[in-house]
Amino acid sequence: MSYEPPTPPAELPTDIVDTLNDSSPEVLRHVASYAEELAEHREREARLAEKENEDDIEEQLDDLPEDVPSKATITTKEINGNRYYYWQWRDGDKIRSQYKGPVESEN
Repeated sequence: MSYEPPTPPAELPTDIVDTLNDSSPEVLRHVASYAEELAEHREREARLAEKENEDDIEEQLDDLPEDVPSKATITTKEINGNRYYYWQWRDGDKIRSQYKGPVESEN
């Protein structure tokens, strides 16, 4: 173990580094424990949100029109400030699209 203090990561904001440098070893251990738990929590939330998005896409693929191939994906396009869903797929060298409906407001 070195007798020199560790160098903080460049990504860490200066105010956080200053606060940590002024903290006792006991507080630093609490901060480390909390930071690890918080990181795990946020990673878990991100995985759940990703899974939820995958489930939504699978649900949307269930209502695939007859003239749209099963390899189609759903894309979002913004037109004049409004967002719309389109089925989109590759047909040879061309990209084909078919209107699906408006994006529902998340509010």
